[in-house]
Amino acid sequence: MYVRELSVTDFRSWAQADLTFEPGVSVLVGANGQGKTNLVEAVGYLATLGSHRVSSDAPLVRRGAAAAQVRATVVNGGRELTVQVEIQLGKANRARVNRSPVPRAREILGIVRTVVFAPEDLALVRGDPGERRGFLDELLVARAPRWAGVRAEYDKVLRQRSALLKSARSARGAREAGTLEVWDAHLARAGAALTAGRMQLTAALAPHVTAAYAGVAPESVPVGARYRSRVAAVDELAAAVEGQDDVTGGAAHAELTAAVEGALLEEIGRRRDQEIERGVCLVGPHRDELDLTLGEGPAKGYASHGESWALALSLRLGGFELLREEGSEPILVLDDVFAELDARRRDALARTAARAEQVLVTAAVDDDVPTVLSGTRYVIEAGTVRDGLAS
Repeated sequence: MYVRELSVTDFRSWAQADLTFEPGVSVLVGANGQGKTNLVEAVGYLATLGSHRVSSDAPLVRRGAAAAQVRATVVNGGRELTVQVEIQLGKANRARVNRSPVPRAREILGIVRTVVFAPEDLALVRGDPGERRGFLDELLVARAPRWAGVRAEYDKVLRQRSALLKSARSARGAREAGTLEVWDAHLARAGAALTAGRMQLTAALAPHVTAAYAGVAPESVPVGARYRSRVAAVDELAAAVEGQDDVTGGAAHAELTAAVEGALLEEIGRRRDQEIERGVCLVGPHRDELDLTLGEGPAKGYASHGESWALALSLRLGGFELLREEGSEPILVLDDVFAELDARRRDALARTAARAEQVLVTAAVDDDVPTVLSGTRYVIEAGTVRDGLAS
């Protein structure tokens, strides 16, 4: 898969920009603040309908504009599609495929697939559990777009049940407590589907992460990745899934989902009084964790700065290899990361990147990019793009 053309209008700092790419390596070079990251961010947005830099869409719309537009023509296995998203302030986004509107923007997911490695990825190791849950969910959607609907359904149920719990804390809200049983079942069902998907994804991903880390940091102790649930019965199921191939959507997945649903429903019943007292949902995949280990202990809080960078890189490379082995190869985006890595990690990343069908690299100066990643060079300066230069 590769992006052949990219066009942005009123996106971030760009009033308008149009670029043409080829397969292989494309390097966008420019000083900080010139807008090079904004361009690769636009490619990533088409893949995930989200930004790797901010949590909301509002900052993506250029100041003074009411909407931003991102359009790309993507070639995948000889098939060419043009996908477009209009990001509207205060309104639902609109999307088109080959100029035809689609009912919901998330229906474009899967047309563009990316793996983005950026300085923000250090939070995958050092940040809160939500960072790692987000990583898993993004990778789930990259594997199969239907997971966007599963996640959206769980978020909807979680919001509704959380509102009921807050109402149930008051005397006048006692009546709402009676409806909680219905929402208990909804939460368990939606939560089980998401949890089972994450479990099987982690089982498939973990060997790739371990192998990537061994290549990036061969002098370090081995790393591991495991899905961890706060519900003991669910955690036991997660441990049993380890080492299995992913069977998402098959009979084993349905069996696992049913087992998780039963365990969640039982735990919800056990903790009902605590939830009403606190007014929050205490059970569900929104409280789970991707447990990263370094040797025999946890990576978070114990990994050095270099080890944390290597593990964050390994998570992204592991995801890239997993997607690659399952079919359509994703576009690899390396956003201003080489300056953050030592020589060994730079070389390891460059070797993997050189094998990708398309790599989009941003850098402040040419010297930051390893020579093995020579390709087409684009100079980003003063709101303009100069392209077509060999690097």
